Formats: sequence, C-alpha cells, structure tokens
Amino acid sequence: MANNTDDKKKNTDKDNALKPDPETLNKTDPQDNMKGPLSSVVQSVKETVEENDTESKEEADEKKDKNT
Repeated sequence: MANNTDDKKKNTDKDNALKPDPETLNKTDPQDNMKGPLSSVVQSVKETVEENDTESKEEADEKKDKNT
C-alpha cells in the first residue's frame, strides 16, 4: 500500500515542476528575451562585443607573435 502512495507522490512532484517559458522555448539564447536593468546592460555589452569581434585568428596570431 505504501508503494502506491509513493508512486502517486512522484507523479504529482513531476507535474508540479516548472514549465519552460514559451518565449524562450526552442531558442539558442534564452537571455535574449530577458528584461530588466541588468539584462539590458548584459545584452548591450554582448552586442557591442559581437560588433567589434572582427579580428581573424590569423590577425590575432600575428599580433601575438609580434608582441612576444
């Protein structure tokens, strides 16, 4: 009899788990949809870094060799 109640409890625990937010479901970066002051700062920094990331691996290797 105790085993049956354990099974029911496991099922209700599984049902009570947090469901994913539909806005972030199947997205590569769920943080893109986050809102708030800190998230806004992080996203603006991320965008700036991606825009400025134009140096190729070869250019970076040349600079490293030159400076060492």
